[in-house]
Amino acid sequence: MKSYFLTLIVVVFLIQVLFAQDQYLDVKTSDSLRVYINDQFYEVQEFDDSELVGTPKNVILFIGDGMGVSHVYAALTANNSQLYLKNFKSIGFQTTYSDKDFITDSAAAGTALAAGKKTFTGALGVDVDTLVIENIREKSEKLGMATGVVATSTITHATPAAFVAHQPRRSMYEAIAADFLKTNIDVFIGGGYNHFAKREDGRDLIQELKNKGYQVLTDIDEVAKINSGKLAGLVAAESTPKVLDGRGNMLEVATETAIRLLSQNDKGFFLMVEGSQIDWGGHENSTPYIVTETLDMDKAIGKALVFAANNKETLIIVTADHETGGMAITGGNPEKGMVEGMYVWGNHSAVMVPVFAFGPGAEHFSGFYDNTDIPKKIYKLLKK
Repeated sequence: MKSYFLTLIVVVFLIQVLFAQDQYLDVKTSDSLRVYINDQFYEVQEFDDSELVGTPKNVILFIGDGMGVSHVYAALTANNSQLYLKNFKSIGFQTTYSDKDFITDSAAAGTALAAGKKTFTGALGVDVDTLVIENIREKSEKLGMATGVVATSTITHATPAAFVAHQPRRSMYEAIAADFLKTNIDVFIGGGYNHFAKREDGRDLIQELKNKGYQVLTDIDEVAKINSGKLAGLVAAESTPKVLDGRGNMLEVATETAIRLLSQNDKGFFLMVEGSQIDWGGHENSTPYIVTETLDMDKAIGKALVFAANNKETLIIVTADHETGGMAITGGNPEKGMVEGMYVWGNHSAVMVPVFAFGPGAEHFSGFYDNTDIPKKIYKLLKK
């Protein structure tokens, strides 16, 4: 009898060991969030920047919030191995850590990308001593250039705000909105109407914007009709909806409109465009959310490429503030538009993120460097 129980204990132990070795294979993300199948491929036009040499007159900086290499490859797989990003031949990698934290947040990373200096987590446009740091958009203004910011989040959210505001906490949305009135920014399009109109301090920033000469619009279809002047497109009360929830081509329209307005300046322009919700898909460990948002930004990049190819004086840079989710590609079929992802966790990671560049000056963005180097490289090119 004792030998029977001993044998049983040994068998149970071996079973536990065998199953324990496979526990890392357990999928925490549900199948509905793990797999995405795209049934609407879009055609991608090819562009060549080999003859676009010298220094740029205009710079368009795209930031895919939370977009790592896996996010890009997931989108590439889902669109039958085609992305506008494939037109970018100058490719590099940048590190993303903040002043004290190896894993950054969007505010500190956005500040590094905008102002070229490390700061503490949650800070916008200020250094570790909360002193104001001048950002690349402000420096471009001083060069006489037109400037703009576009996002699919609220326009007061961390990354777009890093190119406009100077506040110690990213959560200070009303103060951030008020900072827009302290600038001469020409165009900004995104969500966040409530931060300008329904404020605890009672200020009516909508009227103040109008008093400064801005056309303030809340409908993206109306935004698309604007052909001149300053524009504040506050197209959602808070953030815009997901692509999956019917946002449509808002980012393409906003990007085209901003370029159309800003390019009327004889001294050139600087424009930052954020695909904000790629990050949110990473936080949700949702492959459909990540892929649809990344494809959405890629289509907006296509609009910029059409302009740059014709203009011949425009540098386009595409990068991220950090990676989100620790995404891995665990399966896919480009011909069927199917991609499968798994995730380390629901937060940011510390891995390097890619940098893609197209146009005059693109070669300066190849190689390995820090996120603080990007605005420095841009300003050096614009000053020439």
